[in-house]
Amino acid sequence: MLLITGATGALGRLVTSSPLLADRSDVVVGTRSPGPGQRRVDFDDPASLDSSFAGVHTLLMISAGAAEDDVVIARHEAVISAAEQAGVRHLVYTSLSGDGDHLTYALAHRWTERRLRASSLEWTVLRNGLYAEFLAAVAAPGVDGTIAAPLGDGRLAAVAREDLAEVAVRVALDASAHAGRTYELVGEEALGGAELAAAVDGSYEPATLEATRAAISGAGQALPFQVPMLLSTYSAIRAGFLDGTGVPGGDLRRLLTRDPRPALEAYAKAVR
Repeated sequence: MLLITGATGALGRLVTSSPLLADRSDVVVGTRSPGPGQRRVDFDDPASLDSSFAGVHTLLMISAGAAEDDVVIARHEAVISAAEQAGVRHLVYTSLSGDGDHLTYALAHRWTERRLRASSLEWTVLRNGLYAEFLAAVAAPGVDGTIAAPLGDGRLAAVAREDLAEVAVRVALDASAHAGRTYELVGEEALGGAELAAAVDGSYEPATLEATRAAISGAGQALPFQVPMLLSTYSAIRAGFLDGTGVPGGDLRRLLTRDPRPALEAYAKAVR
């Protein structure tokens, strides 16, 4: 049996609705508020996980999402420990690309990878690059069509979220063939502010990091820990750490067995 966690998140919804899972009776969805045929999987309720993982052969663990590091680490520890106790054989984890170590949210991912390597489970790590759809949120044009995101001359090897969902399904359905592997799933074409602006018929006039921090903090729409997360993302892109050259290429294409979706098209679609 394959159990998929995080089914209500943006990536999880794409995973669970994948055509590759159609008519599969050996796939179960895990969520905090399960519907018919689903299992309750609440990372914040470790005591519930042992029974939730009963009979599961492969667990596709979609990262617990944005939170303070201690919260994310506690959630992931609960899942891995419960999987060990329940006799799960293989855990597939959606992590962060290897060139993302400068991001403030990398630590919990690297901790989880280390915990998996030390566990009794077989494992596979999917190091996902940043979504093109995420770029649409943090580098969207304003009402006048101007993109002011502080990317400087930096570029991001963004990936269409649909492609990462498809890879996760393909790997989870044949997990034993990927045991002990860590895959770098970054885009093949790095996008800069000028390309983003051209895709939406706008202009690119990057702000400074200082001005962006003030704007985010002043808007009052971000939680305190999210401000450094966003700023570290802008800064890493600006400094050239996320352009895809810092990690081995080719894993995305090989696992998809086709050309990846153009990230620029995914960005433009998400913006509109």
